[in-house]
Amino acid sequence: MSSTAERTAIGALDPRPLSETDPEVAAAIDRELERQRSGLELIASENFVSRGVLEATGSVMTNKYAEGYPGRRYYGGCEFVDVVEDLARERARALFGADHSNVQSHSGSGANMTALQALTDPGATLLGMDLSHGGHLTHGSPVNFSGLWYRVVPYGVRRSDRTIDYEALRNIALEVRPAVIIAGASAYPRTIDFARFAEIAAECDARVLVDMAHIAGLVATGHHPSPVPHADVVTSTTHKTLRGPRGGLVLCREEHATAVDKATFPGLQGGPLMHVIAAKAVALGEALKPGFREYSGLVVRNARALAGRLAEHDYDIVGGGTDTHLVLVDLRTTELTGKDAEALLGRAGITVNKNTVPFETRSPFVASGIRIGTAALSTRSMGEAEMVTIADLMDRALRSEGDERVLSAVEAEVGALCTEYPLYPGTDGTPGGLSA
Repeated sequence: MSSTAERTAIGALDPRPLSETDPEVAAAIDRELERQRSGLELIASENFVSRGVLEATGSVMTNKYAEGYPGRRYYGGCEFVDVVEDLARERARALFGADHSNVQSHSGSGANMTALQALTDPGATLLGMDLSHGGHLTHGSPVNFSGLWYRVVPYGVRRSDRTIDYEALRNIALEVRPAVIIAGASAYPRTIDFARFAEIAAECDARVLVDMAHIAGLVATGHHPSPVPHADVVTSTTHKTLRGPRGGLVLCREEHATAVDKATFPGLQGGPLMHVIAAKAVALGEALKPGFREYSGLVVRNARALAGRLAEHDYDIVGGGTDTHLVLVDLRTTELTGKDAEALLGRAGITVNKNTVPFETRSPFVASGIRIGTAALSTRSMGEAEMVTIADLMDRALRSEGDERVLSAVEAEVGALCTEYPLYPGTDGTPGGLSA
């Protein structure tokens, strides 16, 4: 028989830190932390989470299999994961005023798949916002499950002001009689009139699905009208403006609760990610606190300040401005493509993404615009004055024609600004390394 020491060693977890057990992965994490700290993060779908969210995401909850729902699991030992899932569900209902919530979706795309499965059958007709007009892949793109499994008819924005054409939407809906109308967007900066969507849906006996992934944090705090009173089902991510872990969320009316839960599990997913659900509970709890409303207000003010200053530099702001965290810039008044702009700004320490714009004339891999968001920089407590400075820095980089001296000078100023507003100060960016 082996000794106690030998028995203990066999199969034991290595207690050493990641920097010793896997230095390659540790080094990549360190470099990513430095990238986040030293640059200006302006991608509209990204944000920085709290210490609590990081700790929960990296917790032992990742070890637990928990197929099913609290009190109705297919595995034993779920008493504590039940606690965090119930907290997440309760907090989601309280935050958004919903009848029912499901917090198990692994992503926003998965949440949309769940919602469509709950509301209709494959082959049904959907009305979704055109991808190049600001919609999302899961709203009917032909390369996505939504376009492959359903008959999708697109709607979009007017050429005159590039805002949603509700009258054209109504006419299309009355003509094609869709089973579901999808509202919500991934690159639309203006307020969405969810009540109008509900009125149109009632005229043609359609269900309303709202994807509020980008604006969820603003909805939660009253900085954007809520879709919950008007929609059959509402989906969201828990990151972006909600400032939680990467994951999905589904809210619905009581009449759809059973269908939504069945569509999630066992319909589309197996075991939920309990460490992520724990982190969702933390983030939803943070969003219920008064300080989160102040934060969301700053996000919106910052977006308006950034858009306004870019307009002063003669950039074409889609929709004429913004009511949210998001600014979409059409670069066709310049010599730049979206791909060019993304690369130039990246060399100056400013991270954005190329994006299609309404009535796009280029490939989505090149694109004619860039999408910008203020959620992450607002988390660093930057304000409207800093947004003006950042717009000026962006303009210098975009007009540099690739001159390395100009880009290096801008990058130095970016670094100085980031030092003034530190991210995760005194930490190594990992749950175990976070200081108080």
